[in-house]
Amino acid sequence: MPDLVPIRRALVSVSDKTGLIPFVRALVATGVEIISTGGTATALKNAGIKVTPIDSVTGFPEIMGGRVKTLHPKVHGG
Repeated sequence: MPDLVPIRRALVSVSDKTGLIPFVRALVATGVEIISTGGTATALKNAGIKVTPIDSVTGFPEIMGGRVKTLHPKVHGG
């Protein structure tokens, strides 16, 4: 499969964090940068995983009590 593009970044945002840490550790082990939201970012940081908070990418805080985090052109435009 010569046309595969390597994954460099992953946006991780989950409500159920079951199995999250091993999954993200596997991504990080392959060199993937993790971008994450609120509680997910906190869980990853607490597990010792380097995380880029979504608001540092968008330049805007979460809105609507944390329910809206990723609706931003910098996220949707890749």
